[in-house]
Amino acid sequence: MDQFLFFLVAFLAVASAVYFVFARNPLYAILSLIVTMFSIAGMYILLNAQFLAIIQIIVYAGAIMVLFLYILMMLNLNKADESKKNNTLKFVGVFTAGILLVGVLGVFRGVKENHVVLDNVDRGVGLTKNLGKLLFNEYVLPFELASILILAGIVGAVLIGKKDL
Repeated sequence: MDQFLFFLVAFLAVASAVYFVFARNPLYAILSLIVTMFSIAGMYILLNAQFLAIIQIIVYAGAIMVLFLYILMMLNLNKADESKKNNTLKFVGVFTAGILLVGVLGVFRGVKENHVVLDNVDRGVGLTKNLGKLLFNEYVLPFELASILILAGIVGAVLIGKKDL
């Protein structure tokens, strides 16, 4: 079952990333990038790295993609296309959302409490404590070099953005 879920999430990630590259509409491209970020978070969950999955969702799918969508909406690139929209697409969207709602309600209705006893599971994999120990013991030099690189990027962005220093 885990292998099937991995292949499903991996296919979704690759398909949405390819659609991002070839999409003509920038709004659809950004939405497909959000799907890609969520599917990568799903892969982290399958790898039992819940902390990385939550950070992936909060930082990338949440903050950065909302920023991209906000900038795209502020630019309003499709002013000429607004008058050409018909009601068929709206009906299809409402119909699809209704089918999705019925499916989600069916899933929640069929959920039962299953208690599985797992004796030989390593409970330390994917925890924040282990990630911190590994990051600050074994990988402390790359971590600090990455922080210096980010600091240099911030200073460079301020220098480029500021007219008079």
